[in-house]
Amino acid sequence: MPPHPIEDASADSLFGGLTAEEFYRKHGVTHNAEWMINERGMRLFTQSWEPTICSGRSKGLLVLLHGFTGNSSWTVQLTAIGLAAHGYSVHALDHQGHGRSDGLRAHIPDVAVLVDDCAQLALRARRESCHPGPYFYMGESLGGALALLLHLNYPALHCDGVVLVGAMCGISPAFQPPRVLVRLLGVAATLIPTLPIVPTKAIPQLSFKEPWKLELVLRDPDRIMLRPRPATALALLRAATEIQQRAKEVQAPLLVTHGEEDVVCDPEGARTLFNAATSSDKTLRMYSGMWHQLVGEPKPNVDIVFSDICSWLDTRSGATSSSPTASCQPLP
Repeated sequence: MPPHPIEDASADSLFGGLTAEEFYRKHGVTHNAEWMINERGMRLFTQSWEPTICSGRSKGLLVLLHGFTGNSSWTVQLTAIGLAAHGYSVHALDHQGHGRSDGLRAHIPDVAVLVDDCAQLALRARRESCHPGPYFYMGESLGGALALLLHLNYPALHCDGVVLVGAMCGISPAFQPPRVLVRLLGVAATLIPTLPIVPTKAIPQLSFKEPWKLELVLRDPDRIMLRPRPATALALLRAATEIQQRAKEVQAPLLVTHGEEDVVCDPEGARTLFNAATSSDKTLRMYSGMWHQLVGEPKPNVDIVFSDICSWLDTRSGATSSSPTASCQPLP
């Protein structure tokens, strides 16, 4: 299993001193970027990465969804490159108000509209892909919540599996706003919905354990550094609650990966989702000592997580001879 491409980055360069094109060639992938107009008339930035080392056919199609403070062009892009280098066709977008997409920065009026955008991307990717085959959703943090809601709200797309990485299945009590503010959040979301005033701890510092990776992340020119807006905070809390309430409806093959020491997205929320999901094929990987951003861990930990994800995808895409099995395995 090749290492995750984050190991070829450096503290001051996403591509480790190479140009983007040189980096893509080094990892055996091709890259494409284009704009998508959503149903609300907004321009959303989208990207795709295709393998060039698989004799013209990928193992499957994967829609990769980023988290609240991120976008599709930084560490998420490195994950996309790694998955494409491993043989998958990967598609991603910048959510409304994130990265290069339209919208008030860091403002999510309703998570449902982001899910609609993800469905539009997924449908376009499936229609335009020259590599028909198994079809997966994968999401980090908020992106994990979007992946689950995409599976639940768009069953006609017939997803072949959902991969969650530190997903927002619930928000850790250590990271939530003060209780009194939670009670007042509905009022604030009505009166001052877009004012960035909700007090929270610094997400990057709580997410990336490796100092040089934290330094790299803080160099992202499109990273969200604002405090959450009341309407956005309320939308995220409602999305986490909806997922908890609808967990029994999750029927797709499911891989849940989560750091035991994640203080941003509650590990107990991941366990609760896993236990309630009615998928006949589901796997839980809880990683001892790991934080919220699993790519932010030291290399040996990143190797474990990335290998688990690739192996799980390979088994369910028919790229290995192994049979899918349901398991719950805490890792050292």
